[in-house]
Amino acid sequence: MTSQMLNEAQQAPERIAEQLEANAVKVAEVATALRASPPLALLTVARGSSDHASAYVGYHWMAAFKRPVTSVPSSLVNLFGAPQAQPNQWAFAYSQSGQSPDLVKAMQHFSAGGSPTVAWVNVIDSPLAHSVRYALDLHAGPEKSVAATKSYLAQLSAGLHLQSAWLQDAALSTALQGLSGHMRQALHCDWSPCVELLKHVNQLYVLGRGSAWALAQEAALKFKETCGIHAEAFSSAEVMHGPMALVRPGFVVLVLAPCGPAQASALATAQALRERGATVFVASSDSSHISPSRGFGAHLPSVACEHEAAEGVCMMQSFYVMVEALARARGLDPDSPAHLAKVTLTN
Repeated sequence: MTSQMLNEAQQAPERIAEQLEANAVKVAEVATALRASPPLALLTVARGSSDHASAYVGYHWMAAFKRPVTSVPSSLVNLFGAPQAQPNQWAFAYSQSGQSPDLVKAMQHFSAGGSPTVAWVNVIDSPLAHSVRYALDLHAGPEKSVAATKSYLAQLSAGLHLQSAWLQDAALSTALQGLSGHMRQALHCDWSPCVELLKHVNQLYVLGRGSAWALAQEAALKFKETCGIHAEAFSSAEVMHGPMALVRPGFVVLVLAPCGPAQASALATAQALRERGATVFVASSDSSHISPSRGFGAHLPSVACEHEAAEGVCMMQSFYVMVEALARARGLDPDSPAHLAKVTLTN
């Protein structure tokens, strides 16, 4: 039986193509406002998968805009009244439902203090959407599975869409135009070696360097909630410190290594882990860097894109197909994780 999670993940390419077209005018409006009054800093507010999406987008924003982008815990705003809202800083919220009171309160705080506010939501008629200056629809369509897939991928593309429009980045714009096609290819990348080995594994590391660390965080969450695997996400640089002490022969590591300046470091860490006896899976669009003769484990193919940010989106598209199959292989229902609900209302 096909799960709702898989059905929704498979819808992502079409939903993102619709999003990029439908939001073009609104995104251009926000981008024009950003260019007219460049912010000194950008703040993001989100939880769970949405926070992982904001971290991925925020990393690329910092690299491109040369301005700090900080994820602000909503508790810091709602319990301590910090940070102070200012007209020269923008605040961005990411949410699937747009219902969580803590996110709404945080954005009301920033709006009241004069900060321009933006929210990406999958329910445009929601409290969060009504609390901000600019509300943008993710256009992901209804998402019923508890584990977010297409809404997360839509958040990635939406944030990159704004980056492209703000910087008038031709390379990223080209990558986004071809993104839905690349994502359709990513649905068919063969990550089955991961499924076969992880059927009986109860712990693992997921690693990424640079923006891919945010992808690793999302992957680790999905391993936990759909497969019951204790997965921890680390930067491939940080794992070489304390976490390395847990690595024993046979310890499983998944390394997400999209193209870009951070890839070489991630692959070097994968090599070091393999030399310590770890079973290492490396996801990359270029298998020439990870041949078995260099000590690597299985290669998980990923779709090459015109921009590293788009390649990360496609990598997660492939990951979702694999982790859904893994959940079923472990005898679990990926649509109904234990103790979880689709919408979590936090204060």
